[in-house]
Amino acid sequence: MTERYVVAIDQGTTSTRCIVFDRRGRLVSLAQQEHKQYYPRPGWVEHDAAEIWRNVERLAPEALRNAGITEEQVAAVGIANQRETTLLWDRDTGAPIGHAIVWQDTRTDDLVELLKEADGAPEVEHDSALPMATYFSGPRMKWLLDNHPELRQRAERGEILFGTMETWLIWKLTGGLHVTDVTNASRTMLLDVHSLDWSPSALAFFGIPRAMLPEVRPSIGVFGTAVAAFPGVRIGAALGDQQAALFGQTCFFPGEAKCTYGTGSFLLLNTGDELVRSTHGLLSTVAYQIAGGPVAYALEGSIAITGSLVQWFRDQLELIATAPEIETLARTVADNGGCYIVPAFSGLYAPYWRSEARGVIVGLTSYITKGHLARAVLEATAWQTREVVDAMNADSGLDLTTLRVDGGMTADNLLMQFIADVLDVPVVRPLAAETVSLGAAYAAGLAVGYWPDLEGLRQNWHRAAQWLPTMDPEIRTAEYHNWRRAVERTFDWTRPS
Repeated sequence: MTERYVVAIDQGTTSTRCIVFDRRGRLVSLAQQEHKQYYPRPGWVEHDAAEIWRNVERLAPEALRNAGITEEQVAAVGIANQRETTLLWDRDTGAPIGHAIVWQDTRTDDLVELLKEADGAPEVEHDSALPMATYFSGPRMKWLLDNHPELRQRAERGEILFGTMETWLIWKLTGGLHVTDVTNASRTMLLDVHSLDWSPSALAFFGIPRAMLPEVRPSIGVFGTAVAAFPGVRIGAALGDQQAALFGQTCFFPGEAKCTYGTGSFLLLNTGDELVRSTHGLLSTVAYQIAGGPVAYALEGSIAITGSLVQWFRDQLELIATAPEIETLARTVADNGGCYIVPAFSGLYAPYWRSEARGVIVGLTSYITKGHLARAVLEATAWQTREVVDAMNADSGLDLTTLRVDGGMTADNLLMQFIADVLDVPVVRPLAAETVSLGAAYAAGLAVGYWPDLEGLRQNWHRAAQWLPTMDPEIRTAEYHNWRRAVERTFDWTRPS
């Protein structure tokens, strides 16, 4: 009998990957391609969706070739994608209307401030379970249609379509199927998270024609069959990347949490079939839904800048040549020398949601070296994690006892140790490092019966590394106090005094 496999398309913020997994959840082959980042104005971040699709077309056969298999051996394809990134395209030609506006983009800052005070805003925030913020797709869609009246007219006629990146990829893969899944839809501010359908009041509030929106489906279930890239293969799942990581970490039960450390970092806590509304600056979101089953919800703490702070340290300051060098440089000093970096490059996300904040470096003296700065870069990720965990404990009524971690930054042992120290809980990394991709593969395989059930997936999870807290409690308390003082310095920077 010919062995079969599952493929994940992991469409991330900086690159797209196609990864082949076997029945035990092991990575068989990987093909990856970065795409260009466009910064046309301060605070604006864009991607070329056509370039991303071309990369998928090139990566798909490469991944299969590297694995030594054919499309006939692929049981299903699953998609994980950067969330909130907003794209419009022409229904007839399939051509993107300009560039996609990326989730990090802050061009809607002024618009969001107006929307917060507008009639109907509380109802929209309640139905979507999200705060009014530049982070989400709804305000971006309104900005696009308000600034391009001809697009609004065409959108009302159904000629212009909206999608986040999984919708775009499914459209291209299937030759015109316009669908989304509940996890990505829940990040638009347009979805009623209880009915799991587009909210009429939210569409009216933002002025979004329903004709341009995709059909909302469960995350896990066959969407259709590909005619391009993986011709003849069923598309079994689509999830936002952080929900995919939660699934890949097999956090299927309430109280289980993971944090993915990538360009940004995202901590999700499974809350089961109960939508827990945060009072401490977290997001209530859809975790996943298996077709025919109930929806699972999660609390999420979103941190905008973590891995991208290391990239900034490398590319803009040019203090290191490669990202891994930051750990070596940080180990040349014993501590941060009293220096703290708060990377509010595009505002602060959880738990503050301060879009007017901007980054600061505080505590600079002539004593500070590039080693201290490197350490402050890493510590910024740990302290931001601590703020989110504190909020999550308060909202959930639970105390986090272990944090499962994944993502590229988990290769940095100094950072992982510091996270364990500031959280005062064990930090655990699984054997499978590519949990976003693995979650998409697990979900797709589950949809077509490649894996029988959730318990079968849990048996694939194995621990690769663990870090235990060693920091003196008094030092932890004092350093956290200093960090919070540094964060306060970022507030109100772009607002007139």
